[in-house]
Amino acid sequence: MNSAERRKEITRLISESSVPVSGNALAKLLGVSRQVIVQDVAILKASGLDILSTSRGYAINDSRAYTRAFKVYHTNEQTEDELNTIVDLGGTVEDVFVWHRVYGRIEAKLNLSSRRDVCMCVEGLVSGKSTSLMNVTSGYHYHTVKADSEETLDLIEKALGDKNYLAPEI
Repeated sequence: MNSAERRKEITRLISESSVPVSGNALAKLLGVSRQVIVQDVAILKASGLDILSTSRGYAINDSRAYTRAFKVYHTNEQTEDELNTIVDLGGTVEDVFVWHRVYGRIEAKLNLSSRRDVCMCVEGLVSGKSTSLMNVTSGYHYHTVKADSEETLDLIEKALGDKNYLAPEI
């Protein structure tokens, strides 16, 4: 397989996957080193393919998806429930961001689309090595949520509201 065929196969594999595909998995499937995969992905990105690099692997940014930012407020203990509420209804939590009065917008990419993803994220936060970004702004924060339709985003918004996680827009 030459490099052009390999890049076409990388595109197919990550496009057809519902979860991010790791560089190591791609390397094993295609019989090359992970470094070759990293270079191929860089070339694919430079050619205009919108590939997301996440901590769990590569994914195609699906522009057909719908997104909405939700302003939320809750305690640290409610974080897992808030995130599971979103993913259980078919949403992907793309990021968390806050508006800091001195620093402006501070953002972290999450790309959480399953309970497993949420569990791994929360484990990292409760380990004590880091704290939630929402703590910088007394619990107020935003999530950009991606879904397959506006109806799904409406269901997520209603569920977050029913649990009193939606913060008032001021």
